[in-house]
Amino acid sequence: MGETYKLQIPRDDLHDQLGQGLPAGTITLIEGAHGNGKSAIVQRMIYGFLSNQYSVTCISTELTVKDFINQMYSLDYPIASWLLNGKLKFVPVYPLVGTGNSRKDFLGMLISSEELYKSDITIIDTFSSLVSNSLHGEDNSIKVLSFFKRLTGMGKSIVITVDPQEIEAKSLAPFESDSHVYLSIVVSQVGGMISRSIMVKRFGGTQFRVSPVVGFRIEPNVGMVIEITSVV
Repeated sequence: MGETYKLQIPRDDLHDQLGQGLPAGTITLIEGAHGNGKSAIVQRMIYGFLSNQYSVTCISTELTVKDFINQMYSLDYPIASWLLNGKLKFVPVYPLVGTGNSRKDFLGMLISSEELYKSDITIIDTFSSLVSNSLHGEDNSIKVLSFFKRLTGMGKSIVITVDPQEIEAKSLAPFESDSHVYLSIVVSQVGGMISRSIMVKRFGGTQFRVSPVVGFRIEPNVGMVIEITSVV
């Protein structure tokens, strides 16, 4: 088996639940509605990758640099040293591309910006928000996937988050079918309790055990907490 980009930190066992980390040279799709916890999972992954000496680029539609730093520290994921030494590159999208026509051109910018893909892992959160104006039907989706596959062929890993309500089903389908790792975030309510779970729909490229369902919650000053059981 090839290299695995480890996620291990002492505080939780997400690493063990998800096959000892993400296989190198893979595309990971994290799918879920707004507010389901996609960004929280991405933030935990970023901290895990960096803690295991990998380099990460995060392209974000959600946060400014200041907001990102504040968010990570609120979860006790200190990342300042990695920002300073270049192991972590954080790219807030909207200050760069603005709105209107520039957003329509983002797909081309995404593919042509080689600097974004020099890290071991590139994370795009939220991918669907960035490309909703430029992905129509399968053709452009296949074009983007072909580009991602060229990167994964060089050992890079790509993680994208998607809100299915922001993108046409026929545009999303190629990503769902071709991603090596496909995780769906589900939120349910039982009584007065909110339950969040990672549903593992696909996890290719690993020889290690992968849990089909990973329950979790996010706590201030603690970060991600993996639940022993989950109700879906």
